[in-house]
Amino acid sequence: MKINYKWTDGAATDFLKFYKITEDYYSKIVGGVENRKAFIPYNVSSNIQDVLIAYLNHLPVGCSGLKMYSKEEVEIKRVWVEPEYRRWHIATTMMELLEVRARQTGYRRMILQTREIMTDAVRLYDSLGYDRIKNYPPYDKLEGAVCFAKDI
Repeated sequence: MKINYKWTDGAATDFLKFYKITEDYYSKIVGGVENRKAFIPYNVSSNIQDVLIAYLNHLPVGCSGLKMYSKEEVEIKRVWVEPEYRRWHIATTMMELLEVRARQTGYRRMILQTREIMTDAVRLYDSLGYDRIKNYPPYDKLEGAVCFAKDI
């Protein structure tokens, strides 16, 4: 079965579905939405300019996005693959496509934040050559956060 990838934006219906799934997941792993209230304003879907959706036939199975952080840095947001489609290399392909898009847009560095508890994500970023960096704002105040970067 072939996975197709489509670029859109943070207002796309399929992305908004994944956005809700990821919001619920992130709240669950930190013990409730109240434990992440201060960071929710930094993760508004409409601020994610470039969104990539992975489709199996016409079924959306994963998403990822890019959000401008600075003139030279772009932040990777919402890398998500539905559990039943993990291990299909969808996240790896999305990360590669994000890097191409970021380079074409003129960015020089990609940054991202995840949590140590998300071991599959940490392993993915390590395997793709992302280096752990000092947590950047606003994640420098988020307990359990880990940040990564890669020059492109």
